Amino acid sequence: MNRLPTPAATTPFATPWGSLDLTRYPEDPRERLRAWDAADEYLLRHLAGETDSAQDGPTDLTGRAVTVLGDRWGALTTALAGHAPVQISDSHLAQRATGANLARAGADPAAVRLLTTRDAPPERIDVLLVRVPKSLALLEDQLHRLAPAVHPGTVVIGTGMVTEIHTSTLRLFERILGPTRTSLAVRKARLILCTPDGSLDPGPNPWPHRYALPADIGPAAGRTAVNHAGTFCADRLDVGTRFLLAHLPTAEPGRRVVDLGCGNGVVGTAAALASPGVELVFVDESHQAVASAEETFRAALGPDARAEFLTADALAAEAVPPGSVDLVLNNPPFHSHQATTDATAWRMFTGARRALRPGGELWVVGNRHLGYHVKLRRLFGNCRIVAGNPKFVVLRAVRR
Repeated sequence: MNRLPTPAATTPFATPWGSLDLTRYPEDPRERLRAWDAADEYLLRHLAGETDSAQDGPTDLTGRAVTVLGDRWGALTTALAGHAPVQISDSHLAQRATGANLARAGADPAAVRLLTTRDAPPERIDVLLVRVPKSLALLEDQLHRLAPAVHPGTVVIGTGMVTEIHTSTLRLFERILGPTRTSLAVRKARLILCTPDGSLDPGPNPWPHRYALPADIGPAAGRTAVNHAGTFCADRLDVGTRFLLAHLPTAEPGRRVVDLGCGNGVVGTAAALASPGVELVFVDESHQAVASAEETFRAALGPDARAEFLTADALAAEAVPPGSVDLVLNNPPFHSHQATTDATAWRMFTGARRALRPGGELWVVGNRHLGYHVKLRRLFGNCRIVAGNPKFVVLRAVRR
């Protein structure tokens, strides 16, 4: 008898505020990745006065405005739900995970505010907890945006694994907020302890970043790419996208085309320029990316040009109806924070197959060694190599 996959088990997370059952979103029974790590645990124990770095004892959170920045799967927000925190996240998946974990913990959903990195930040922050992101640019942008709400009495604590915290990370805190030091490492995690200095002038926020696209990439040549902080390859056109643009398919007017995992929207914008009259949909799980894509698209086609811009998990059915798309263009990531994984690519491929009409096509660019052709053949029953070089391949799969 064939057995269905066992659902990914919830992972007990022991915190000073009780034990929590947390999961990532979406749950993947193949991977069973934990929804918290030693950095989350270290920060919460520090707040409770249970670490050597908490020299002044526990941090009093009663009645204080608590903001959690960059919480990856809601571990910090869920643990502190009783203190009505504000969570700020760039990740649609992280906020879906937070909502699910809050519900699982029986927390009052009205007590926790979930904001995106594009929303107006809180006017006052008494306790700022920062999960250091992979992108130094995103940290810089967010510290600039939150600095006006921080005051000399604000408790500022960052956390991350030792591989995520660098001298450049500490310099950002110090330049934008105030004097900064680090804790000792515990279980390969470290804290960043910052004392706000109200007299500091950090200067203007340098984001978003803009650059002119190269002259040899086809219809989008010379156009302006707009990159909000945290967007992939924010200072240049990445080589994978460049290779896909060199082999970009065209579509007839009225066809519905999706730039899946759109990043700054260069691929979808090029498709709109190459195939006038198509209906473009830009999809990414990053709020910063979707904002970048919209500005890139409008800079190239004008402020009144029409397209859809969606923050969503791949091509989930609630975002894009099944059987409603003619062409999907995709350069999938193969990392989730520090984990190397094909889970995101697999969700993108399965979502694309669901969204495509019969005869619709998925075009994928990827590193040759990732073997995406095997997955696509398993899923679609077919896959053709359109182009290849020593590093990349462009693949085409058709929905039968």
